[in-house]
Amino acid sequence: MRWSQMFVPTLREDPAEADAPSHRLLLRAGFVRQLTAGHYSLLPLAVRVRSKIIAIVRAEMDAIGAQEMLLPAMHPAEPWERSGRWELMGQEMFRLRDRRGADLALGMTHEEIFATVARELGSYKRLPQQWYQFQTKFRDEPRPKGGLMRTREFTMKDAYSFDIDRAGLDASFDAYHGAYTRIFARLGIPALACEASSGTMGGSGSTEFMCPSDVGEDLVAHCPACGYAANTERATSALPAVEDGPGLPAPERFDTPGVRTIDDLLAYGAPGDRQVKTLVYILDGTLTLVLLRGDHPLNEQKLVDATGAAEIRAAEPSEIQDALGALPGSLGAVGVSLPVIADEALRGRRGMFTGANTDDVHLRGVDVGRDIAVGAWADLREVAAGEPCVRCGSPLEIVRAIEVGHIFKLGDRYSRALGVEVLDPDGKLVPVIMGSYGIGVERAMAAIVETHHDERGIVWPISVAPFQVSVVPAQSDNAEVARAAEDVYAALSAAGVEVVIDDRPERAGVKFRDAELTGIPYRVTIGRRSLAEGAAEISVRATGETSAVGLAEVTAHIESLLAKTV
Repeated sequence: MRWSQMFVPTLREDPAEADAPSHRLLLRAGFVRQLTAGHYSLLPLAVRVRSKIIAIVRAEMDAIGAQEMLLPAMHPAEPWERSGRWELMGQEMFRLRDRRGADLALGMTHEEIFATVARELGSYKRLPQQWYQFQTKFRDEPRPKGGLMRTREFTMKDAYSFDIDRAGLDASFDAYHGAYTRIFARLGIPALACEASSGTMGGSGSTEFMCPSDVGEDLVAHCPACGYAANTERATSALPAVEDGPGLPAPERFDTPGVRTIDDLLAYGAPGDRQVKTLVYILDGTLTLVLLRGDHPLNEQKLVDATGAAEIRAAEPSEIQDALGALPGSLGAVGVSLPVIADEALRGRRGMFTGANTDDVHLRGVDVGRDIAVGAWADLREVAAGEPCVRCGSPLEIVRAIEVGHIFKLGDRYSRALGVEVLDPDGKLVPVIMGSYGIGVERAMAAIVETHHDERGIVWPISVAPFQVSVVPAQSDNAEVARAAEDVYAALSAAGVEVVIDDRPERAGVKFRDAELTGIPYRVTIGRRSLAEGAAEISVRATGETSAVGLAEVTAHIESLLAKTV
């Protein structure tokens, strides 16, 4: 390929709209251009990277026996209605109607649609099955950002397993877990396998693959000592045991003028770990009290997972006052007949402080088990850095991370809803047990850049680089330099190296800058000075190392460098 014939519109300055490093560099290096918020055109270099990511993912899917399919991107409403997700997906689903008035959606994911295909399995003798595809997905993100990391149109590799029982699902899940570990290693993404919430996908469990990054939108609790990792939506920790003493025979009221926060109450001898914090939420239309220890924050996804609520929001002050007679700051659950869900850290606690549901009045001596009618207990709190690991007791770290993959044990949720049944060995119809496994292709591209860049631009791993080598004639107007560069380019091409020659009539500095910005792993530079010595300079993008190599040995030297990266 000749640079003079490629469309690579590099930019000298950082685009004003770019926030994350990958966003900035993919724009600057001429890989992508924004059409509108959340929609990007992939230019030639990005398409080359994308195809390599897909090739790696495809190879690992094929290696575990998965079969590639391609299902429609636009779906009728009916299968989504049968699964219950037509309403559950809410405004994130793009919806439309055809000329006949039929409701349609642009697919966010394909569990329902693969399930309709799986109706033809018929017998356990056809199981297990592993199916996958690369397909465009659509999500009406309210705030697209981060370039390719959070978009409204993207390519997903989604795979689905079909087994006769839970043991089969476990085996399939483990196979995909192993495949994902290999995929991310080959892509150069340092991914942590994290326990995660299944969210709207449902099922018995899931694992996220998270790439640590300062621009990540997720928080991961990680233990460097034993390797425990979990999204904070799922993470827990080993809290020290608390000795409360006997407490009081009944709660006592006391005045707390002006107290509105947990910190305000400290002045009354109520440390945060002895306060019961009362939050008021509307869960599927029902006003519900959510109780946590005063020094513990709520993780809303844990609340969703614990209650199964499809709609959740914090109650408005007017709703709170109508229900409890007080404003936030003086709220409590003692003597209240509303539904109450409490965090496990409050179980068995005595001598606690909480609001009295009268403005500027609190209670002391509250025994949670005696004085509050807790309807459900759950892990609701968000873990904090430094808390003991639940496995080994070492301090946890909280790191930002990018979700690059997610695998789910779906169970029979979709097969029951969509009628995916097979005859078991006893001739009885049973629902198929499903799993779901996703990787966002463009998001993986962005995560690679987030992990591999420096002040000069992108530093692509050789496995996904748009080209392996760039040949740069330093003085294109010098006939001997140009001829030598063409000879090296031809020799590398003949050897099967993915090579581009920068034959543009530009200054050497411009060519060097673009080669570094676009992240091509190796650069072969031929100039008057090196040519006089019968040599070329070979530069390694990742390290900046440069060495002189005889012209006749360039191809062999490059091949040896490439062999070391395989």
